[in-house]
Amino acid sequence: MLDITSDSLSSDTLSIVLNDVLAATSDIEVTQIVEEASQVLALEQFSLLIEAIPMQQRLVVWNAYSEENQQSSFVLMGDDTRTWLMDKLTDSACFELLAQLDVEHILELAEDLPDRFLSYAIKQLDESQRALFQQAQQFDNEQIGHWLDYDYVRISEKLKVSSAKRIVAKGLSPYTDTFYTVNKEGLLTGCVSVNDLLAADESALLADLIDGELVTLQGNEALYESAEKVIMSDKMALPVIDENGHFIGRIHIASAYEIRQEQIQGQINNAAGLREDEDLFSSVKQSAQNRGVWLGINLATAFLASWFIGLFEATLQQVVALAVLMPVVASMGGISGSQTLTVIVRGLALGQITEANRNALLQKELKVGAVNGVIWSLVIGVITYYWFDNSALSFVIGFAILLNLIAASVSGVIIPSVLDKLKIDPALSGSVVLTTVTDIVGFVVFLGLGRLLLL
Repeated sequence: MLDITSDSLSSDTLSIVLNDVLAATSDIEVTQIVEEASQVLALEQFSLLIEAIPMQQRLVVWNAYSEENQQSSFVLMGDDTRTWLMDKLTDSACFELLAQLDVEHILELAEDLPDRFLSYAIKQLDESQRALFQQAQQFDNEQIGHWLDYDYVRISEKLKVSSAKRIVAKGLSPYTDTFYTVNKEGLLTGCVSVNDLLAADESALLADLIDGELVTLQGNEALYESAEKVIMSDKMALPVIDENGHFIGRIHIASAYEIRQEQIQGQINNAAGLREDEDLFSSVKQSAQNRGVWLGINLATAFLASWFIGLFEATLQQVVALAVLMPVVASMGGISGSQTLTVIVRGLALGQITEANRNALLQKELKVGAVNGVIWSLVIGVITYYWFDNSALSFVIGFAILLNLIAASVSGVIIPSVLDKLKIDPALSGSVVLTTVTDIVGFVVFLGLGRLLLL
């Protein structure tokens, strides 16, 4: 049974609960463990717990959740897990979950909900929230206007300071350090700092405190670029306007960081050829389909490298040591190129790399490749000499390592930059192309020199 002590309130609490659930011998025991876990797990952790349970046991765990935990888990869990759950639950159980969602949650889940569930969820919204839902539909998923925070304070520029202070007294939503002021047509006219408001004389007019020089976002701006603007703005939030200047919502700093994290996680998954929300326990068929495409692409590039090796078949037959050392050449080039590729992909994602600094970056990486190439070619050359007692072979692999590390560093800059220009995600395909290039360069130089100097 779960040991609920102060020691349990650590980063591995979820693992402790998971192990206890999986070790339970009855449904009653599982229910007890989950109920006790409510005292030590955060709401967000319940979505992680249900995703980590094998599918044949999930419904038992789910039914042991409190209504609050079910609500939060339903929103936070991955798309595959949510789809599986809706297939297993009755329609009435799904309707109960959907009836509690607000407009922001419905927008987040809209693409994954079956039409009958989405229609039901929208009908449960009040008139003002339905209007916000329709407003969001004017923008696509890659635009910031689709993902606005509607928990903000918007006030008329005609108010007195005393009236605005009464609004403050009722409580402010998180990440609020500014009021947004609008005119009677709903056009954004400026903002008022909460600190300035509290310090102002109550008989003063709000118009005297308005700062009209505020940074705004357009609703049709790109999602990730807008998030970066919020993060770099030194503000708790930025207002968003439509093409006519009407104030339609805001994006606060927490949402911006969440969007950035989703982008980074997506790039990591793409680099491995994975879907962003693949369930840990999704079917073998589905997982195989998700990953099979890039395995096939990798196979094609591997055969290309093998074809180049085949050109030196006679050389390999006569100098067996070359075959023994080939993995060293491939491995060193691959890891060097991957290091550079990771840095460049991250820089492209954060907007740090442009035409203006790409050449300087290329020169820097070329120097890094040359320095590492000289150092490690000498190290590998010495090891090879003592291993095979052959100075010519030592020179061949040392020179191959030097050229391959230089080629890897250069390729690590050029390949993602070219893919980015072609509108191809470099995180998705860069590593496959890079590995092919470093393998071919390394093998051709190594085996070509071997043919010239060792035969």
